[in-house]
Amino acid sequence: MANSITFNEAKLKVGDTVSLNYKFKEGDKERTQLFKGILIKITGADAQRRTITIRKISKTGIGIERIIPLASKNIVSLKLDKAGSYTKSKLFFIRDLTEAETRNKLYRKK
Repeated sequence: MANSITFNEAKLKVGDTVSLNYKFKEGDKERTQLFKGILIKITGADAQRRTITIRKISKTGIGIERIIPLASKNIVSLKLDKAGSYTKSKLFFIRDLTEAETRNKLYRKK
């Protein structure tokens, strides 16, 4: 699997900080929710099966991960906030790091 994708003309790779606006339907109302975090995994062989995993740290220090299929019609926008400089294909090791340690490891210039 590749560790980078192109989604709506945005080139994203594992280790980048991304913002995802996702549309929810609650009863008869619809709303969008912003989910901003680090892209830690890209899976899927073709465009219909491709999924991404985004991880963020909440204000209380608890890690939250979301798995999002890129073929979903509920994705309003997915954009790059900050490019990372890490080259691994999966970043599961950041689950054990604090927010400051994650920043130092992913965004330092090599």
